[in-house]
Amino acid sequence: MWRELLPVGRAPGGGYRRHAWTDADAECRAWFREQAAARGLTHEVDRNGNQWAWLGSPEDGDAVVTGSHLDSVPDGGAFDGPLGVVSAFAALDELRARGARPARPLAVVNFGDEEGARFGPACVGSRLTTGRLTPEAARELRDADGVTLPRAMERAGYDPEAIGADPERLARVGAFVELHIEQGRRLVDAPDDRPVGVASAIWPHGRWRFDFHGEANHAGTTRLEDRRDPMLTYANTVLAARKKARLAGALATFGKVAVEPNGVNAIASLVRGWLDSRAADEATLAAVVAEIERAAVERGARDGVRVEVVRESFTPVVEFAHGLRDRIAARLGGAPLLPTGAGHDAGVLSAEVPTAMLYVRNPTGVSHSPAEIAEEDDCAAGVRALADTLEDLACP
Repeated sequence: MWRELLPVGRAPGGGYRRHAWTDADAECRAWFREQAAARGLTHEVDRNGNQWAWLGSPEDGDAVVTGSHLDSVPDGGAFDGPLGVVSAFAALDELRARGARPARPLAVVNFGDEEGARFGPACVGSRLTTGRLTPEAARELRDADGVTLPRAMERAGYDPEAIGADPERLARVGAFVELHIEQGRRLVDAPDDRPVGVASAIWPHGRWRFDFHGEANHAGTTRLEDRRDPMLTYANTVLAARKKARLAGALATFGKVAVEPNGVNAIASLVRGWLDSRAADEATLAAVVAEIERAAVERGARDGVRVEVVRESFTPVVEFAHGLRDRIAARLGGAPLLPTGAGHDAGVLSAEVPTAMLYVRNPTGVSHSPAEIAEEDDCAAGVRALADTLEDLACP
């Protein structure tokens, strides 16, 4: 399975560009359908474009669901997302090899547009399903080329008019367990040499768009004192974000920027930067973002630049269901509990259904990069741990 998926969406630099509703995404979706068919599973696509592969009836309740996503960040690594989907199918194979007989329906899911690389907000598929992203807001999303989410879905053969909350489907899910490569070094640095851990919580996090409105002008003829250069305000805000986050023990990153008119010899009229910020608690996160916005506005006043800030997405702190996570950790022989600052579909679903996460050791600690990796033996350990978990939950 891994070898079949590896070439899909590979960029020249070695990373992946599997963005939502693109040709690469379509190839990933076709691979998912093939895996479902090869196992005799019932494949379906829900109203928001998420794929499901069912062992047992999709109509029955109290299902145990596992899976993750297949899309990537720009030039991302091979493991973030796909490891969870590949491991889910492999775990079903392991259960069958053990002769396990599930008493509850089992399903593998591929949530669409988890990374938000194309349209901005993360976890679009699961947010739509839970109602945390409204259809009206989703239909306004555009990519860098101005293509709307509905148009992209239509081009890919899906119906954008159907998107929206799906409470009936969620009501049939009794538990969701997502396996993921660890995005950090807690497991690899731990002294007890454990290849698999269990998530304890996800830090609150969000994405904010900062628009810096200045005045376009000629780079070679406009005096410095006559300029209203939004690039100066943006640059100062990037530095302020680092300082405010460091002082608060939080995280803040401007990782995406768009400039108009984007000419070498032109002063920009607009700089648009996207802030990703995370903290251990919501009060700290709110304070950090407020301080960054204040710094941007104050600097903008000095530069003659108007600043607008729009919150594009927000996920509150997620404490995974204690009973479920502790049961899984005990089933895995006292697996370590790990917090994370990374968002996941499991975090979005946690408000509606009991959710848990397994982490597979990442020796580099790197994520959202081709340098992320998990050793083959650790991946196999992750599959066994997921199979143990599914057997415990679905095969009493």
